Amino acid sequence: QVQLVESGGGLVQPGGSLRLSCAASGTIFRFFTMAWYRQAPGQQRELVASITTGGITNYVDSVKGRFTISRDDAKSTVYLQTNSLKPEDTAVYYCNRVTIVPFSWGQGTQVTVSS
Repeated sequence: QVQLVESGGGLVQPGGSLRLSCAASGTIFRFFTMAWYRQAPGQQRELVASITTGGITNYVDSVKGRFTISRDDAKSTVYLQTNSLKPEDTAVYYCNRVTIVPFSWGQGTQVTVSS
């Protein structure tokens, strides 16, 4: 059974940075395009950034130039470097594969941007 474990979130002031990690187990990680999603209170989950098996990345406009997604297939881990954080980035962040049928969602990691 596939397990996704996100970590690295926390409370940070506006303009700060966090590095999020997502470790996958129980699957052949390198076969999948992976993504980071986020869900703010009362809002739908949105895709924030994705990375293909070949390393091609894509970002939602609101995070372009501030967030960087990367992957380490040897460690079955995907990362999200978040810089210049804004209060509107506050959300629970999740990772998953980009497909019609995602893996079971992990618990996510909370990112709170506040002064």
